[in-house]
Amino acid sequence: MMTAVFQVALGGAAGAVLRYLTGIGVVRLLGHTPFPYAILSVNILGSFLMGVFVVAAAHRGLTHLSPLVMTGLLGGFTTFSAFSPEAVTLYERGEVTSAVIYVVASVCLSIFGLVLGLWLARGLFA
Repeated sequence: MMTAVFQVALGGAAGAVLRYLTGIGVVRLLGHTPFPYAILSVNILGSFLMGVFVVAAAHRGLTHLSPLVMTGLLGGFTTFSAFSPEAVTLYERGEVTSAVIYVVASVCLSIFGLVLGLWLARGLFA
């Protein structure tokens, strides 16, 4: 039990740092924009990586790393705790269209990222 807790803690710390660095990278790439591209990007990428990991772990016998990778690393990397305030901020600024696009894109593209990751990993491990 404690091993899993330490895996989650370690992965969560790493995932949060990677989210922060990704945010900095997106701002450097696109500049400061009113649209939350950084959070959208990490949610889509994290969903994709989760799909890849699920298949890779099943094929390589690495499911014991799920607390580290899925709950910790990818849980710390992706975030709806940042997603929700960004959506509300867009709405409160009167950018209703951007808020709707952001919510729909976040949910749909993150699910698509997961499905794409599953599909690609299944092709690699088949």
